[in-house]
Amino acid sequence: MAYNQTDVASTRSRPMTAEEKKVILASSAGTIFEWYDFYLYGSLAAIIGAQYFTSFPEATRNVFALLAFAAGFIVRPFGALVFGAMGDLIGRKYTFLATILIMGLSTFLVGLLPGYSSWGVAAPVILIILRMAQGLALGGEYGGAAVYVAEHAPQGQRGYFTAFIQTTATLGLLLSLIVILIVQSYINGNWDPTPVLDATGQAVLNADGTPKMIKAFDLWGWRIPFLGSIFLLGISLYIRLQMNESPAFKKMKEEGAQSKAPLKEAFGTWKNGKIALIALLGLTAGQAVVWYSGQFYALFFIQNVVKVDSFSSNVFVAWSLILGTGGFLFFGALSDKIGRKPIILGGCLLAAITYFPVFHILTKTANPALAAAQMTPVTVSTDLDTCSFQFNPTGTAKFTSSCDIAKALLAKSSVNYETVSAATTGGVAEVKIGDTVIPSYDAATLTGADLAAAKSGFEKAVNAALSSAGYPLTAEANTTVAKANHFFDIFTIQKLSVVLILTYLIVLVTMVYGPIAAMLVELFPTRIRYSGLSLPYHIGNGWFGGLLPATAFAISAQSGNIYAGLWYAIIVAACTVVIGAIFVPNGTHKKDIFKD
Repeated sequence: MAYNQTDVASTRSRPMTAEEKKVILASSAGTIFEWYDFYLYGSLAAIIGAQYFTSFPEATRNVFALLAFAAGFIVRPFGALVFGAMGDLIGRKYTFLATILIMGLSTFLVGLLPGYSSWGVAAPVILIILRMAQGLALGGEYGGAAVYVAEHAPQGQRGYFTAFIQTTATLGLLLSLIVILIVQSYINGNWDPTPVLDATGQAVLNADGTPKMIKAFDLWGWRIPFLGSIFLLGISLYIRLQMNESPAFKKMKEEGAQSKAPLKEAFGTWKNGKIALIALLGLTAGQAVVWYSGQFYALFFIQNVVKVDSFSSNVFVAWSLILGTGGFLFFGALSDKIGRKPIILGGCLLAAITYFPVFHILTKTANPALAAAQMTPVTVSTDLDTCSFQFNPTGTAKFTSSCDIAKALLAKSSVNYETVSAATTGGVAEVKIGDTVIPSYDAATLTGADLAAAKSGFEKAVNAALSSAGYPLTAEANTTVAKANHFFDIFTIQKLSVVLILTYLIVLVTMVYGPIAAMLVELFPTRIRYSGLSLPYHIGNGWFGGLLPATAFAISAQSGNIYAGLWYAIIVAACTVVIGAIFVPNGTHKKDIFKD
C-alpha cells in the first residue's frame, strides 16, 4: 500500500483491512516463537543450574543459575540501543529479521553445549554468552513489535491490538512449558533414573540416607526443547519475510523525514530524555517487577522454595497462564476507553498490597506440611561477625564458618529462621529448633575424617530435629504437597486452589502489561519512536524485572525468611505508583500518534 498521496492519520481512522490484520497476527506469531526461545532457559533454570554450576554450593548454584537467566536481561537495553537505531534508520521489517535469527541460533546452541563435567568452567561462561546474545536480540524485538502493530492499528483501538503483542511473552512462556511437559513425560516414562554422583564419583545421599536419583529429563532430556527450536526459527523467518513495512515508516522515508541520529535525538536532549526517564520510573519499572513476580518468580518459588516437583509446578503455572492470558486483551481494550495510566498503576498498587498474603497462602495451600512446620520457631545463635552473605558467583569463596554452615543447611530445607547474636563472641553457632539445640561446626578448623564426621553428625542432628518439627525433608514421603500426575490432573480442591492463586498473579501481570505497549508508543514521536520506547522498556524489564528472581532469592536466603525477597518487588511497584501518579501524563489513548 502506498502512502504518498494519503494522510496516514486519516487512513488509520478507517477499520483495519484483512491484510493489515494478517500482518499484525503474523507479527505476533513470530514474536511468540522468539519469547519461547528466550524463556526456555527460565522454565528450566533449576535443571540447567545443576548441569552447569555443579561445583558451587547448592544455595549459590540456585542464585547463579538465576543470574545466568538474568544475564539475558542485563544486556537487553544495549540491544534496544543497537536495534532501536536500526529500526528508525532502515525500517521495522529488516530489524525483525536480524533479531529472530540471532535468537534462534543462540537457543539451538544452548542445546548442544556440553555441561560442566565435560568442559569445566568454559561451559557456564559460554552459556552466559549465549544468554547475552539472546538478550541483545530481544532488546530489539519488543520495540519493533510494539511500534509495528501500533502504527497499523486504527485510532481508538491501539490498546486492543497492541495487547496481542503483549500476549506473546506469556504465550511464549506457555508454549515452552507445554513443550517441556510433553518431552519430560515421554523421556521420564521411557528412561529410568540414575544415581547422582559428586565430583569424586561417590553417590550423593538424601537426608534420610537413601541414594539421590536424577531423572533422565533432568540429566539430558532438557536439551531436546532447545534443539527443537531450530524448526521454530525456520517458521519465524518465513513469517517475517512475508511482512510489509510499517505505513508510518514508509511515509516518513518517502518524505525524507527520518531521523539521521535517532539515539542522539531520543536521549541527547532533556525534552525527549525526560520522557524516557518518566516512562522508566513511572511505568516500566513497576510493570516489570509485577510481570516477573507473577510468572517467573512464582514458578521458581513453588518449585524450589515450596518444594512442589518440577512437573507439577509447570502444570499449575501453565494452567494459570491459560486462564489468565485473556486479561491482556481485556485490559488492553479497556485502556482504549478509560486510559492506560489508571490500569497500569492500579495493577502495581494491588501487587504491592497483596503479595505477602498471597504468597503465604500459596505455601499453605501447595505444601501444608511445610507451612505447618514453619510455625516452629528456629533460630541461629551466633557471633554475627562470622556470618557471610552467601553469594559466590565465581565459586572461589569458601563458606566455612559455623554460622554459614548452619544457615546454608536451613535454607536448603526452606526453613524460616531468625539469626540472633550470641551472648559471647567467637563461639560456635547453635541452631535451635523448637526446644532442641544443636551446635554447628567450624569447617576451617577441621580436616579429613574429623571434618566428615562433624558434617555428617550436624546434618543428621538438624534433619532429625526438622523432621520432628514436621518438615517434609523427603519429597516422596510428603503426602500433603500438591502433585499433578498429568496435565489434566488439577481437579481437586487443593490443586485448583493453587492454580487460582497463580491465576490471580497472572491477572495482575495482564493489568500492568496489557496497556504498556500502546502507552509507550504514544509517549514518543514517530521519527524516534523505536529507539525512544525501547530503552526505558528494556531497562525496566531487563534490569528491574530480569534481576528480580535472583535478587529475591538472595534476599530470602540471607534473611532466613522465604518471603523476604518479595520486598524488592513491593518497594519498586509502590515507588512506580507514586512517581507515575505525579509525572506520567493521562489521556494518551486519545492522542494522534501520526500528527508529528
